[in-house]
Amino acid sequence: MHFLDQAKIYLRSGAGGPGAVSFRREKFIEYGGPDGGEGGKGGDIVFEAVPGLNTLIDFRYTQHFRAPRGKGGAGSNRTGAGGEELVIKVPVGTQILADDEERTLLADLTEEGQRLVFLQGGDGGRGNASYKTSTNRAPRQHQQGWPGEEMWVWLRLKLLADVGLVGLPNAGKSTFLNRTTNAAAKVGDYPFTTLRPQLGVVRHKGREFVLADIPGLIEGAAEGAGIGDRFLGHVERCKLLLHLVDAAGEDPGEAYTVIRGELEAYGAGLEDKPEVLALSRADLVEPDTLAEARAAIHDAGGPDPLTISAATGEGVEALLDALVERLGGDPAPQEEHSDERAWSPL
Repeated sequence: MHFLDQAKIYLRSGAGGPGAVSFRREKFIEYGGPDGGEGGKGGDIVFEAVPGLNTLIDFRYTQHFRAPRGKGGAGSNRTGAGGEELVIKVPVGTQILADDEERTLLADLTEEGQRLVFLQGGDGGRGNASYKTSTNRAPRQHQQGWPGEEMWVWLRLKLLADVGLVGLPNAGKSTFLNRTTNAAAKVGDYPFTTLRPQLGVVRHKGREFVLADIPGLIEGAAEGAGIGDRFLGHVERCKLLLHLVDAAGEDPGEAYTVIRGELEAYGAGLEDKPEVLALSRADLVEPDTLAEARAAIHDAGGPDPLTISAATGEGVEALLDALVERLGGDPAPQEEHSDERAWSPL
């Protein structure tokens, strides 16, 4: 499934149905009078945040959403049927933005099951029965239904994850994600192997947390350089950052400084998020080189990093321990294991 985190769509709620012009016509009833009913209300446009979705790719192929209009009124004071609401299902973490220069935030769906009536359907029109007065006993006027609301909006997805992986391209982020979760992120020995965020669930010592691999950042990313700038928004919702620095890189101290600078330049509180720092790909360097990398990060103002190798698994257990400790909270309940293997479609 392709990942898409922005989409522009058109919305229109249903118009109200027209009122009816009708007169009572029954045997033995003289001067029956008006009995035209009111029109039904138009359908609403409703957004609902549902689990199991982590992309807006469906909105690339379906961009226009129109709720049905209400039915017209009828005789015998019958009100027309209302139009059904149109429910648009979106991933948890979806923002709805106005189609203006400022991209004004209109709504933010951050909780599973959250529902929002975004556009109200138009009210139904009045039937001629409602116009009857003591001096106007046989009115023939009626009212058309009120029109629905319409607008273009932008949908923007910000993934909800507990831990966000940040670092320069080729810092070993995807390898770490594959090592600790069931994700199958693409891994290559060239920059920008990861072109879109990847999610995985880590299960460690009775705890579960969601890990997000964000495409590599480069200097100037906050101003649009590279491909990582558009994905920095996903880091906003992470509780904790896991910053990986390549121990085999040319200048680990500079690598640390670049990422910290981009987080500060982007703003939105990214620079204040708690961070766990680790030197990755430690299996590719000698102990002396590893010590020099530690010293370079220390000189750049960084904390003492952990050392890991996602390829061999060295140090991964200690790093997961540190992440769980920083996340806090109670461990997830342990499931009872039986001798029978649980059924799986895979």
